[in-house]
Amino acid sequence: MTNKDFNFQKGYTFSKHIPEDISHFDRVFDVFKDLLTHTSGDIEEAFEWLDMLDKEYNIFNDEYSLEDFEADLKKRGYIKEEEDSKDGNSGSGKGKNILTAKLEAALREYALDQIFGKLKKSGVGNHRTTKTGVGDERDGENRNFQYGDDLSAVNMTESLKNAQINNGISDLRLTEDDLIVEETKHKAQMSTVLMIDISHSMILYGEDRITPAKKVAMALVELIKRKYPKDSIDIIVFGNEAWPIKIKDLPYLQVGPYHTNTVAGLELAMDILRRKRNTNKQIFMITDGKPSCIKLPTGEFYMNSVGLDQRIVNQCLNKAAEARKLKIPITTFMIAQDPYLRQFVNAFTAQNQGKAFLTGLSGLGEMIFEDYEKNRIKRI
Repeated sequence: MTNKDFNFQKGYTFSKHIPEDISHFDRVFDVFKDLLTHTSGDIEEAFEWLDMLDKEYNIFNDEYSLEDFEADLKKRGYIKEEEDSKDGNSGSGKGKNILTAKLEAALREYALDQIFGKLKKSGVGNHRTTKTGVGDERDGENRNFQYGDDLSAVNMTESLKNAQINNGISDLRLTEDDLIVEETKHKAQMSTVLMIDISHSMILYGEDRITPAKKVAMALVELIKRKYPKDSIDIIVFGNEAWPIKIKDLPYLQVGPYHTNTVAGLELAMDILRRKRNTNKQIFMITDGKPSCIKLPTGEFYMNSVGLDQRIVNQCLNKAAEARKLKIPITTFMIAQDPYLRQFVNAFTAQNQGKAFLTGLSGLGEMIFEDYEKNRIKRI
């Protein structure tokens, strides 16, 4: 068991009551997916947490054990054993459990469901809109309603037909499962780069900030994939340096012993967006600290964590101005109350003519989703 500094029990409510319509596997699977996000895809650590939680909350019983759950995960194609030898023939016949692409996709869907569920319940930052964006064209194709679909695209005639078939005329009621939407074709597209700070402060001070950032990234990817399949999203991380990560690798994202090289992140983000053919581009940046690092022409790093270093700040402001000239707005989501961060972001936002939000971790998803929708309507 690693000494990860997070309190999982605060984020999940357990109950010994088991609804009859929920299988043993499904009941445990939701808990397991949440744990996997916290453990950065470490299955064995997630199993250890499950075992520990079971001792307190009786997650398993005589009918369904942890071993049964592990067997079901393998049977359903969510995990597999990694061969422990280079030639692919394991000597022991049993390798380390690893996530499959199916489970990686399930984690993104789960993140979207968690955040989207909050949006529906609270009404805060709801990304649905009653307006169709300029440039959308109906193409006459129908499909089942999905999370994030525009309610104005619902085909009421076909939806009511479904309700009659599914529930009968005598007991006519319209449910989400009955809804049919009419597909639209988007003339314009949006290209987004999401920058995630992975400096050491993202897990310091007794607060796990990287897990909510990962969940938001996975949910945003899934939302765009479902609702705006022609839009593009790229994910990059920045610490001492910056590099892109693949969408499938989001669950495994971890912080490092890094400073915050915001300049490197902005350079990479703009380089990615320059290669996009469409004209609607934007950068979202999630950070909890002021810039504290730049790379010198010699290849060495210049670092200063004390206060605001003007040498570092000036380079960041230059990048903000460069993005403005390229017509790339930058929206910064500050997930900490650091006064130096706020001072820097105020100057940075003015230079780029972008936007900035000071948000708690619990409201991060709602604000990003709302801003994505507003930016898309405004720019398209």
